[in-house]
Amino acid sequence: MLGGPGPGPTSVVVDEGAIARPFWIKFRSDSVFALYSPFVLCLASGDLNSNAFLHFVSQDVHFLKAFALAYELAEDCADDDDDKSGIRDLRKRVVQRLKSHDTLVREWGFELPDEKVSSDATVKYTDFLMAAASGRVQGENVPGRIATPFERTKVAAYILGAIAPCMRLYSSISREIQAVLVPADNSHIYKKWLDSYSSKTYEEFALQVEDMVDKLSISLTGEELKVIEKLYYQAIKLEVDFFATQPISQQTIVPLARVLDPAERRLTIFCDFDLTCTAFDSSAILAEIAIITAPKANSDGSETQLARMSSADLRSTWGVLSTQYTEEFEQCIESIMDSRKVEKFNYEGLNKALEQVAEFEKRANTRVVNSGVLKGLHLEDIKRAGQRLILQEGCRGFFQKIVKNDTLKTVVHVLSYSWCGDLIRSAFSSAGDLDELKVHANELTYEESVTTGDIVMKVESPMEKLQDFNDILNECNSEGKHLTVYIGGSVGDLLCLLQADIGIVIGSSSSLRRLGDHFGVSFVPLFTGLVKKQRELVKDGSCNWKGLSGILYTVSSWAEIHAFILGS
Repeated sequence: MLGGPGPGPTSVVVDEGAIARPFWIKFRSDSVFALYSPFVLCLASGDLNSNAFLHFVSQDVHFLKAFALAYELAEDCADDDDDKSGIRDLRKRVVQRLKSHDTLVREWGFELPDEKVSSDATVKYTDFLMAAASGRVQGENVPGRIATPFERTKVAAYILGAIAPCMRLYSSISREIQAVLVPADNSHIYKKWLDSYSSKTYEEFALQVEDMVDKLSISLTGEELKVIEKLYYQAIKLEVDFFATQPISQQTIVPLARVLDPAERRLTIFCDFDLTCTAFDSSAILAEIAIITAPKANSDGSETQLARMSSADLRSTWGVLSTQYTEEFEQCIESIMDSRKVEKFNYEGLNKALEQVAEFEKRANTRVVNSGVLKGLHLEDIKRAGQRLILQEGCRGFFQKIVKNDTLKTVVHVLSYSWCGDLIRSAFSSAGDLDELKVHANELTYEESVTTGDIVMKVESPMEKLQDFNDILNECNSEGKHLTVYIGGSVGDLLCLLQADIGIVIGSSSSLRRLGDHFGVSFVPLFTGLVKKQRELVKDGSCNWKGLSGILYTVSSWAEIHAFILGS
């Protein structure tokens, strides 16, 4: 499979000099662990036990009191009258919210208990905030008595930097939940709470806090901005922990690892590699190795080395192959799309259509072998490139955590079109503890650790991937039942994604989406699908994951996969 870089992150325009919004963009993936917590999922489904909800909202009092005190200290530290006025306004809004808290809860349809005891997670955050407010910040040596106006302004910025992510997180979570709900449906028991935190008023409040962080940070040094960034990140982690540790007594479907009983059903994970685990297609990496190392070929024409093209010829040949692949792939997809779109999910029709893709992939691979671009690569260069390969953010961490989970005893299989299994194995072994991942890919052939240019073809098509998938499961059947998860992002993954009990699409391949949609496949955001599954669990007492349902779950990051399967 020929390719290049995968889709980059969505660009977001922020004001020059702003820091609060860029910090949120940078650390937003961590907020996913709050969104996918058992508490928030039950809240979104509308089936959260009311006692759990009341415990949660009772903690608001402790947060609001801490915010009010922190704003008071920040106002005292600010040396600009406009800044003081802005912070004073923020404090007034918090004090007003604190005074009306019990009334608001009654308006939401609940009555708070008299006792409002702080939870451990609440105490951790409020203690952290008060430490920031007193200047006791890691990496800073603010004296016990803050003397100079500059030192005082700096602490004001630290305080606001520790508050801003809390406001943004609540707004983000409530808006994510609102997106799942039917707008005209007022039956959701927690809709008034959600309306409050996703309202225009609350969003303006969150923006006002972020604007104040930006204003107070204008005159700070690079090192001091790094301190605010650390505070911002620590605040997010503490808030995520607050959501993740909310006590609930009801049955939930997340995290998958915690609710799955290995004695009844073992978890088996399958994953694609190129543009699923990586930001670049491995074929482009192999081509670059060939081009860079071309001068290593003997210039005297010795028979001890395989003859190689020059670097310039290699680059030119690769460019032609890559362009031809892209153009013919698009033609192949368009040819399939010319057929009539089906009304409902048609697995057989999709399978038949993908035979065209299989034929195309085999022709493309034959051209690569015949071109000689993969001739003369040293195995050590390939392994070194694999060890330096940058995986998608969160991918390595997820696999490291899941293979260490002794309770789950999960086996992970990597199914890839890649021409070189050695590259994949090196990419994972560089983590030190991912040698356990089982790699199923094509293999380059070697003579004395130098590639001959040939490829041992094992996985060239969607059908061959599916055959490997089924063969692996058949071998595992002796160990009992399995719950299968397949993670992929290309057309070649479609059959396996649909066959698995849970198919997760990562990335933004338009070809995969178009082809799937053409044959009746439904693409559902993972969080939306989990809310529906949680309701199914409450209604029927069970939640059945099964393949060939025609439903695939979409995610934008590995953090979502991690949060769903392993939790925080």
